[in-house]
Amino acid sequence: MVPRPQKLPAPSFDLTHHTLDNGLRVVVAPDRSAPVVGVAVLYDVGIRSEPEGRTGFAHLFEHLMFQGSANLEKLEHFRYVQSSGGTFNGSTHFDYTNYFEALPSNALERGLFLEADRMLSPRINEENLANQLEVVKNEIRVNVMNRPYGGFPWIYLPSVLFDTFANSHNGYGGFEDLESATVDDAKDFFNRYYAPANAVLAVAGDLNVDETMGLVEKHFGEIKKRKAPKRPSFAEPPLTEERRATHDDPHAPIPAVAVGYRVPDPVGSLDALLAHLLLAEVLSDGDASRLQRRLVQRDHLVTDVSVYIGEFGDPFDERDPTALTISAHYPDAVSLNAILRAIDEELARIAQDGLEPGELDRVRTRLVSVLVRDMDAVISRALEFAKFELIHGRAELIEELPGRLAAVTVDDVRAAAAALQPDRRAVLELIAGGAR
Repeated sequence: MVPRPQKLPAPSFDLTHHTLDNGLRVVVAPDRSAPVVGVAVLYDVGIRSEPEGRTGFAHLFEHLMFQGSANLEKLEHFRYVQSSGGTFNGSTHFDYTNYFEALPSNALERGLFLEADRMLSPRINEENLANQLEVVKNEIRVNVMNRPYGGFPWIYLPSVLFDTFANSHNGYGGFEDLESATVDDAKDFFNRYYAPANAVLAVAGDLNVDETMGLVEKHFGEIKKRKAPKRPSFAEPPLTEERRATHDDPHAPIPAVAVGYRVPDPVGSLDALLAHLLLAEVLSDGDASRLQRRLVQRDHLVTDVSVYIGEFGDPFDERDPTALTISAHYPDAVSLNAILRAIDEELARIAQDGLEPGELDRVRTRLVSVLVRDMDAVISRALEFAKFELIHGRAELIEELPGRLAAVTVDDVRAAAAALQPDRRAVLELIAGGAR
């Protein structure tokens, strides 16, 4: 008898779409349950968009976008949001950069004005560039250079797993590249990538759709239309042999390893990616997971292990190519090959024998509950709507994910496990120097 697909709760949203004459795509999602709104703008530019010789530039430019704008002096954006009782931030990803505010609903127009003013014309000058260059360099010192496991593995594994500059370079940036950046470079970056037609605006929360659309037209509609850049394909062929490399970390107390496998295209082959996502959950979701039982509890080879898709752990955050990463810390420096053998054996067991009764339903239920819970905060919702609209072309895909996850079968997960072969992986060994 063929088992029935698992019934999973699915979120439901009332989404309204609109595209302004200047090309800005808009998604509006009302929710009257709390008097708050979220405003998120995502630009289709990220780490992979950086030209050679300008590593870290997308992140540096994100900082510049907070240094004043067409009608606001430096720090005024901050003051307007905070005096309204709101919060704000921005972040740089491999395929996009986001800027966002969470505000009381009576400050909605203020949030829209602030983001429109930033899109209209940020204050790019020598003083702001020099100031933020020092901020970014200090961030690298604190978060990467002087911290145990800083940047591991997201900065270092891509250079082993991928071949092209776009996919493999250091997204935080090297000091030499950052220090050679000029105001003209920044202005060109803005003109090329920060066009309305290269962005998505999402507004969610306690709002009236028609009134919100009117405010969006008022503040964003007057921004001049510019042609969006043509996005290149960053796809690479799969690996045909294992790659290995080492990374020396003078601050790390014990060794670590990151094992990366290329996985199916998150946009063009989403259902195949979802099978890999559920495999990742089977491998590392909780104490009952395969690698926790094998590597931590039984063999005592590692102190911890995690498995995730996407450089920052979000499987829907990137286009092709992306990776499934297995990372672990281990006390015995000579244990690496034993750890890799155990991983191979557990993957082979899944590929050959399938899953235990109820195992797939357990991890699937937890995964969907996390997806739904992460949409609770209104700003999280706005960011997710914008991300799915930008990366996947449809914000509504969020509502469909539980059903598509429910359709993934044990055989699909077995096939995903069978694809993760030793000759199709990159292994990055972290050499610990902190214990010496």
